[in-house]
Amino acid sequence: MTTRDRFDPETLEAAAPAPIPGGWDLEDPALYLNRELSWLEFNQRVLAEAEDPRNPLLERVKFVAITASNLDEFFAKRVGWLKRMLATDARAQTVDGRTIAEQYGLVVERCHRMRRDTERAWSAVLLPLLAERGIRIVRFADLDPASRERLREYFERSIFPVLTPLVVDPAHPFPFISSGSLSLALNVRHPHTGQDRFARVKVPPNRPRFVDAGDLRFVLLEDLIAAHCDLLFPGMEVTEWHELRVLRSAETGTPGEEADDLLELIESALRRRRLAEAVSVEITGSLPPARMELLLEELQVAESDVYQSAGPLGLQDLMQLASLELPELRDPPFTPAVPSAFAASGDAPTLFAAIRERDLLVHHPYESFDETVARFVEEASEDPAVLAIKATMYRTSPDSPILEALIGAAGRGKQVAVLVELTARFDEANNILWARKLESAGVHVAYGQPDLKIHSKICLVVREEANGVTMYAHIGTGNYNSRTARVYTDLGLFTADPGICGEILQIFNLLTGFGERVETREVLSAPVTLRAGITERIRREIEHASAGRSARLIFKMNALEDLESTRLLYEAAQAGVAVDLIIRGICRLRPGLPGLSENVRVVSVIGRFLEHARVYYFHNDGNPEFFIGSADLMKRNLDERIEVLAPVRAPELRERLLDLLELQLNDRRQGWRLVDSTWHRDPAIDAPGSQAVLLQRAPFS
Repeated sequence: MTTRDRFDPETLEAAAPAPIPGGWDLEDPALYLNRELSWLEFNQRVLAEAEDPRNPLLERVKFVAITASNLDEFFAKRVGWLKRMLATDARAQTVDGRTIAEQYGLVVERCHRMRRDTERAWSAVLLPLLAERGIRIVRFADLDPASRERLREYFERSIFPVLTPLVVDPAHPFPFISSGSLSLALNVRHPHTGQDRFARVKVPPNRPRFVDAGDLRFVLLEDLIAAHCDLLFPGMEVTEWHELRVLRSAETGTPGEEADDLLELIESALRRRRLAEAVSVEITGSLPPARMELLLEELQVAESDVYQSAGPLGLQDLMQLASLELPELRDPPFTPAVPSAFAASGDAPTLFAAIRERDLLVHHPYESFDETVARFVEEASEDPAVLAIKATMYRTSPDSPILEALIGAAGRGKQVAVLVELTARFDEANNILWARKLESAGVHVAYGQPDLKIHSKICLVVREEANGVTMYAHIGTGNYNSRTARVYTDLGLFTADPGICGEILQIFNLLTGFGERVETREVLSAPVTLRAGITERIRREIEHASAGRSARLIFKMNALEDLESTRLLYEAAQAGVAVDLIIRGICRLRPGLPGLSENVRVVSVIGRFLEHARVYYFHNDGNPEFFIGSADLMKRNLDERIEVLAPVRAPELRERLLDLLELQLNDRRQGWRLVDSTWHRDPAIDAPGSQAVLLQRAPFS
């Protein structure tokens, strides 16, 4: 699989399989793209935004930082998983027919190639462009004397006290290097004996990586530290230094591991992750053989796991430069709009009356998360008529206004229950802190099961009204997180529909209590009805197409990874169903294969905001169904998580959703198109992309 602006046919993932007599064999592994390589192509599309001259300069720098950060996470999660599987069964095959050993070799090589591309985008393209605009990265040694003296004072006052030089000798073992941290690897020589020692100095992550030298000049923190090694190793000579980073696996659990207390289990896993095996080592320049041998032995990695770079390492730190207050080099600022129903409702009774009158749909970040979703919970917290609030928490911000509102609600005597997913990868520590804070405030806190992660984004408010108890629900596609809601595109449905709210209540009761899994009819919920509900509706489209009726599917999601779903979409396309897929990341399906997937269109929208919403449209011969929710077509979402997709029934909301889907399917500016296994985009298109159009249109109601 490749991403084309730079098309190289030798890097295609697989040659197109040939149809067998009588049709295609849908069991042929060649029909299914590799999950890991498909995700890496997504990250290549992110990097393409950094190389795209149509984007403002500092936004291009931001995309380099995002690419680097994404790749670090991929190493921790997916390369860590592959290494773990290598030790278990290297010959095991995934659905694309490759063994774990084959995938590991391909993935590491592709990651290294992506690292080179990322470094090239920074050093060869963006660095000179920044210099043209007066923003320069300079060496400490090249500064004028006054600037050097000023930075030396800054070093002695603010950096030197934080540093801890660690030497390796018989009395000092090789130091532990935490995942993702930046270090200096130094050779320190005694001037009289000539004896060399390996030393490590951790670059403090709580200090700015780019040190302001004035007049938009910046010195890398590691350069500043290296220039003052005389203070760290008095009387010694530092003959060479290199930047060093280690990435460690995030796969630390033991299969089948159980604990009486899930909180203890997750805290134990976090401690193990810190000490997890290294999956990658990055180093600038060329280490002497003896030093390289020492690193390989102490970190227990192979030479193929080492990436040698021209530097600098840790390009995710470029987010500091991308945040410079230079409006002419950044995207125009925007203020999220407030939908009319929320703007017109000045208090809780008015807001709940608006939801009771009709369903409301909000689209973030174009429409404000804080003034809609957060306000919904805040109003419920303060409303004397509200009896209970129930919510899920998967990933949230450290300063979450929603969780603060829930704590306030508990303090006012309301029944508050929060389902906390402790195993949300890399958010475990934050979720543990919130869980303890909620419990101490009197909130009923329950946790997801170790084998059934709570991924749904649902909130239920129970209110005493003149005609009895009424329930109000919010079902979202994204997390209850005010920070990510500013940069992720997500949808949320507010409804007082008794059927939907009743089933959301059943799901909450199942998660906090004990009983048989819920067979929902209004919403599609995993792991019970979601897979069957999606499958049934795809087969209905196949029946319509086979009978000569109009048939169409439009799915907008983050990933198409599930084998059964991919096979079924192939069947639908063969039957004549128009299959339109808007997929941000992983896609196993190969569109455009003659006689198999000619009816399939796959688009990936990459831009200023991270596309995160999930929408499922079934044409149903002119009587369409729409669902939004938290689930992608991945096996884990369909079978191994608590997920909810809610129906959108109001005609005006359906029209909005269909307009959104058509807008993104026809986006020639931000939309990449997958043909077989190659992604294409026309770099000459200068019309506004779908995200720019939506910014202009908001608010939508």
